[in-house]
Amino acid sequence: MAQDPRQIIEEVQRRNRSQSQRYEGTLTVTSAKSRVAEKRWRFERIGSFGDSKSVLRFIDPPEVKGVALLIHNHKDRSSDQWMWTPELQRDRRIALQDRSTRFFGTDFSFEDLEERDVDQFDFKLLGEEKLEGEDCWKLESRPRQTKTSQYTHSYVWVRKDLFLFMMVEGYKGGELMRRIAYRDYQNVKGLWTAKTMEVFDNKRNSRTTMKLEKLDYNLPMKDGDFTLQALRRPL
Repeated sequence: MAQDPRQIIEEVQRRNRSQSQRYEGTLTVTSAKSRVAEKRWRFERIGSFGDSKSVLRFIDPPEVKGVALLIHNHKDRSSDQWMWTPELQRDRRIALQDRSTRFFGTDFSFEDLEERDVDQFDFKLLGEEKLEGEDCWKLESRPRQTKTSQYTHSYVWVRKDLFLFMMVEGYKGGELMRRIAYRDYQNVKGLWTAKTMEVFDNKRNSRTTMKLEKLDYNLPMKDGDFTLQALRRPL
């Protein structure tokens, strides 16, 4: 494998390719003052990487149950996103300028929930590093003009043997904004998947740890379940 940064990311995406995905995520949010809150969501995705549709829906606790986010990813531009709030009985489109805000009390921003397609970034290979004992490539990615992003650049660590993301750091200028670490990789139907993700928000000094449960791939799904009409259906 040539150490071309774009080819490295293309291989990461090739190995992560599936026609559909479903999991339940348990999210533990720890604030700067060590206050802990737990949430659960169900995630479903259909389509090829970078050109997919996904729905993320909270299932617990009761006060957030039914709140949902619909994402239509695109290869050539930022995603389209809509959030449904059952209590208000309305959906709202998430404007591009609002994508840097945290998603419903977690440390994920709306932008972090998009798929990072290779065609929306320029990559540079910075070198090789060990991360948690694994040999990794360290890359820099910068969004192209067609991609609206809160991050001026990101650093990405890719594990060499399996072509997996191990960590992504998003920066605005010289300031670290957010770090996402990927851990507990397991092989599910031939796809290596991080069963644990930890998101650290540097400005808030808070973190969200998400553990994936009931993970499965290539299940039969309908395109009609990834629409605004479907978003409004009660759980």
